[in-house]
Amino acid sequence: MPDTKGLKHTSAVVGTLLIAVVWGASFAGMKYALQAGLSVGAMLTLRFLLGASCLGILLLALRVPVDRRSVTDGLWLGLILTAIFWLQASGLETTTTTKSGFITGLYVLFTPMASVMLGHRLKIAHGLGALVATGGLFLLVHTPGVSFGGWNRGDSMTLVCAVGCGFHIAFTGIFSRRSNGWVLAFMQVATIAVVSCAITAFLPAPHGFQGARQALAAPGVWLALGYLGILATSLAFYLMSTLQAHLGSTEAAILYSLEPVFTALLAMTGWVPGIRERLSPLQLAGGGIILGAMLLAEVGPAWMARFGDSSPERDG
Repeated sequence: MPDTKGLKHTSAVVGTLLIAVVWGASFAGMKYALQAGLSVGAMLTLRFLLGASCLGILLLALRVPVDRRSVTDGLWLGLILTAIFWLQASGLETTTTTKSGFITGLYVLFTPMASVMLGHRLKIAHGLGALVATGGLFLLVHTPGVSFGGWNRGDSMTLVCAVGCGFHIAFTGIFSRRSNGWVLAFMQVATIAVVSCAITAFLPAPHGFQGARQALAAPGVWLALGYLGILATSLAFYLMSTLQAHLGSTEAAILYSLEPVFTALLAMTGWVPGIRERLSPLQLAGGGIILGAMLLAEVGPAWMARFGDSSPERDG
């Protein structure tokens, strides 16, 4: 008889890695849309409006039953995500990209903390993997000769964003076990779209919808938004809302921490016009360390079981 539990876990790992790849590639798409003249608010509104439309059509076509618990869970997760996206975007106005990338990536540490606060047991291998991934992340975002500088308001906003990411991953691990994945994904995406639209509508130029029509006429912008809305939102959030039921929250966070690795590797290829970056040997080493953290999180539990850490992790 096949090990269905092991198969579901393996499928969840592969699916989560796919999310990391898709989100890694989405950074270049977001940057391209912003460089074309879209404001952060307009870009977020259009991205999640497109994503919500796709999920809504599928929801109706598949006649997915909608229950109150799934709607409520999705609404709460959507509000957390809305705060995350806006805190990160606002923080970038007064902090550097390097600092923002590292501070946001600290969710790999905040996720196990959030899981423990919610009463879940943390596997030793997953805790070690989170620490190793943090070290690799520091090397990956570090720019030789550039100081991180002092702490400012933008850094504080980004830190709150990272804490929010940790709780979002932890709560997703809980809600995905009791809610419908389609409804959970749709409610999250729709909530972000509605709230972002409401906020952006009241923002003055250049932060509102002013100039959006001209920006959308630029070559490739709709292609970028299509990628962001369909793959990086509809597909990614559906997978996240269903697959994390078979993963621990800390394990999922470590897998998601590969996102900046894929972002950097794809940026090196120059696959998006005008966006091409290079990595130093130290940054490449950081990416390798994060890969090592992933292996530790996946292979470590079986190895650590020999030393007494054999009880299953429910959601840490």
